[in-house]
Amino acid sequence: MPDRRCARFGRAICIYMFLLSFSGCAQIGYYAQSIRGQLDIWAREKPIADIIGDSVSPALLREKLALVLKARAFASDELGLPRNQSYRRYADLERPYVVWNVFATPEFSTTPVQWCFVMAGCVNYRGYFAKADADAFAAQAAASGHDIHVGGVAAYSTLGWFADPVLNTFAHYPPVELARLIFHELSHQVVYVKDDSVFNESFAVAVEREGVKRWIAQHGSSQDRQTFEQMQKRRADFVSLVTDYRARLDTLYRQRLAPDAMRLEKQRLLAGMRQDYQALRVEWGNFAGYDRWFAQPPNNALLASVAIYTQRVPAFEAMLREHNHDLPRFFEAVKALARLDRAARDAALDRYVAGADTGRANHAP
Repeated sequence: MPDRRCARFGRAICIYMFLLSFSGCAQIGYYAQSIRGQLDIWAREKPIADIIGDSVSPALLREKLALVLKARAFASDELGLPRNQSYRRYADLERPYVVWNVFATPEFSTTPVQWCFVMAGCVNYRGYFAKADADAFAAQAAASGHDIHVGGVAAYSTLGWFADPVLNTFAHYPPVELARLIFHELSHQVVYVKDDSVFNESFAVAVEREGVKRWIAQHGSSQDRQTFEQMQKRRADFVSLVTDYRARLDTLYRQRLAPDAMRLEKQRLLAGMRQDYQALRVEWGNFAGYDRWFAQPPNNALLASVAIYTQRVPAFEAMLREHNHDLPRFFEAVKALARLDRAARDAALDRYVAGADTGRANHAP
């Protein structure tokens, strides 16, 4: 464990030197860019209270940061999320994203490649603080025949090791979305399971959804509620579309086709997904929020990047309902799940979904 006497900057060096001592040469460059990126963020941080109190600061930024502090207090007071120094400082990184994640899958598989690290365990993506570094690594992975997706990320969690700041990459979000992101990222400080990105992200999405419902009930308007419900419906439709085509691709890849024939069928399915999206877009009243996602070259890695965040959400939401939406009890139950091995954890989550489906069937009119 890092020496507690280290100052914040020194503590980062202590931790990463600890990591480097367990890393091969191939990982040293990756950890070095992580150190530089984290130190740069800290060098730019300022207390939010100081920015709000400074009349020279842009009025809109002061307004947004005041909202952050309100959502931050709500997260601890009403949702039972950690009460610490996270989201009490602000940093302008002068770029649109804090990191760029690289996702990779084999050409004929939707299962993402995993990369393993000492602190975070094995995860289904690899993050870089500079897009050029992400693109360079992606090019190497693509050269080996993998499908690749590089996606910008507005926020990430240091899992409670450090106090996470508010960043310019998401400070401009609408009020409800800003609160949602804070609830999501703080959830990673409650429970984090090494080597299980799907578990971690799905849990955080379930908490963010519950948190936003409560936030709107106390601080939102009827318009906020309507907008949130509409966005939830569109997100669900989008995820359903991607999940459906991911399953179709999985079925395809289990067939014994020659590589050229497999590629042809793969492209046919991905083109079909785009066509179905256009129909869905019309159903949404020509809402264009997912146009940028579909404008990217569709491949296995792009689809996998969605599944990581959504696959187990229904199980966690069923679990939350079973605990009568009592978040502290829910958190304790999730922590108990996190202590199980992967197979037992997955089986338990499957039972929650099966139980929810049975309950719906029993109460069907």
